[in-house]
Amino acid sequence: MEKIRDPVVSGYFYPSGKAHLLRMLETFIDNQAVKEKVVAAVVPHAGYIYSGKTAGLTYSKIEIPETVIILGPNHTGYGEPYSVSDHDKWLTPLGEVELDKEIVENLTKKSRYLQKDEIAHIREHSIEVQIPFLQFLKRDFKIVPITLMGYVDNPAWYEIGEVISEVIRESKKDCLIIASSDMTHYEPHKVAESKDKYVIEAICELDEDEVIRRIEEKDVSMCGYSGVIVSIVASKLLGAKKGQLIYYTTSAETSKDYFQVVGYAGILIK
Repeated sequence: MEKIRDPVVSGYFYPSGKAHLLRMLETFIDNQAVKEKVVAAVVPHAGYIYSGKTAGLTYSKIEIPETVIILGPNHTGYGEPYSVSDHDKWLTPLGEVELDKEIVENLTKKSRYLQKDEIAHIREHSIEVQIPFLQFLKRDFKIVPITLMGYVDNPAWYEIGEVISEVIRESKKDCLIIASSDMTHYEPHKVAESKDKYVIEAICELDEDEVIRRIEEKDVSMCGYSGVIVSIVASKLLGAKKGQLIYYTTSAETSKDYFQVVGYAGILIK
């Protein structure tokens, strides 16, 4: 029997009805944007009313390939710390997406950290919210969902990044790596913006050690640092040269609350 991962935040982070969801996604996607092949991207994962615009502007510029590896933080604490989804398909209001089983197998074989696991993914939203954007832009693609838990300066991030680059190269497939992350959480707008821009600068320089150093120096409460660090390590090994900030905003743009914001950045790595 097929193992299907059902959506857990539809109707909460984004609309649960297909027509409503498509209408909303249409407002975020820039149809005039020139698409390009990129190695990786950093995309936020909050409720669409807050971060949908940033995510949409970022995805609008990407030529979506046949396989998308999505790295998200594990907010729930459930399951394995370095967890590759062991489902057959993920479901959203826009339909099912298959997993790239070949890449799943190779990642878990080669890495001493990554393990196949369903539990880490059952209640986690950071990967789920990315999938409707991909479905809106491309009909036929496969995913490799990976959740990561651990401290900022963790040697595991380097190994996982190296393994991902090796598996992508050996597969000869066209792959995109998505690091799902929000930036600073629940600080005043000006403070969040200053801290986030400081970290974004290091991300765009593709300097993973400097990203770690700046997060620790400024105590930046960025939830998906693990995926961002892994993406930078993997991307450089796959030939990426630089990052480009597409859009930055905070939740204040929607909520008008400038005292406690969450930051959202869309970055392409190419």
